[in-house]
Amino acid sequence: MFIGLVTGILVLVVVNLLIGSVSIPMVEVCRILMGDDSNEIWTNIIFSSRLPQALTAVVAGAGLAVSGLQMQTVFRNPLAGPSVLGISNGSALGVAFVVLLSGRIGGVALSRLGYLGDAAMSVAAIVGALAVLLLILWVSGKVNGNVTLLIIGVMIGYLANAIIGVMKFLSPEEDVKAFVVWGLGSFSRVSGDEMVLFIVQMCILLPLACLLVKPLNLMLLGDHYAANLGLNIRRARMLIIISSGILVAIVTAYCGPIMFIGMAVPHLTRAIFRTSDHRILMPATALCGAVLALFCNLIARMPGFEGALPVNSVTALVGAPVIAAILFGRRKNEVE
Repeated sequence: MFIGLVTGILVLVVVNLLIGSVSIPMVEVCRILMGDDSNEIWTNIIFSSRLPQALTAVVAGAGLAVSGLQMQTVFRNPLAGPSVLGISNGSALGVAFVVLLSGRIGGVALSRLGYLGDAAMSVAAIVGALAVLLLILWVSGKVNGNVTLLIIGVMIGYLANAIIGVMKFLSPEEDVKAFVVWGLGSFSRVSGDEMVLFIVQMCILLPLACLLVKPLNLMLLGDHYAANLGLNIRRARMLIIISSGILVAIVTAYCGPIMFIGMAVPHLTRAIFRTSDHRILMPATALCGAVLALFCNLIARMPGFEGALPVNSVTALVGAPVIAAILFGRRKNEVE
């Protein structure tokens, strides 16, 4: 199964390089990747657009899927995902300050300043997400129950959305449109040095997340049993939330809020591998997340669409039927 997933990732990366609004033959793609730049237009399309999108989709999908698996395990809630604690809303609030409030105060929104605006949006998204993460960590040290922490996270998300709504009401139409476009999510915003930095960060964070496999497995047994086995529940919960929150913060900063992958992929992985062992689930979920993100990015850029469809719309259209089929199949087996 792991070999199949890795093969699927490689095949989808190649297909992402081939298919788009401009069709490029397989032979020409191979020549371009080998260093032949005789066709400048195709070379620019491959290296400036399609390859960065494909690599970004791989690491972003893996990061969101692993984050969702961690959240569902620590809260023992099948509906939990990367945005369950309001961290994605914190990123959105940070970007709203850059896109909406800066235009209201200074007359020109920072988001219109080219590369400087893109950098400001990325920094604001990370700062907003980490601010909410720190608040959640402080609250987690004060409360013992996962349900209470989950409710507080949801309330923080509602509060962030309320503040964003007020800023939208007070902002010019152009700034509101820019913020809405950012909120649709996209793998095409990352290129050049930003892509390298993003991939390096995720290649560091994902192996670190795998170090939490043992606490995650113990948490499946219940808090009391895990504590009897020597697990510090509060510290383990805090480390898992930090890991999940930072993964979401980095992905949201570079790609915008990508929904549904974090919630759907862990269910899909459990159905495929039929295990709850995180030693298998953690890498398998990362690979499945990469496959689903590449597939959704491919559909978003299919020929016939002007530009690209919003990734969030595609992830929901693709993932919802899959999850519904899995849940109905599980229910049918329980009835039988």
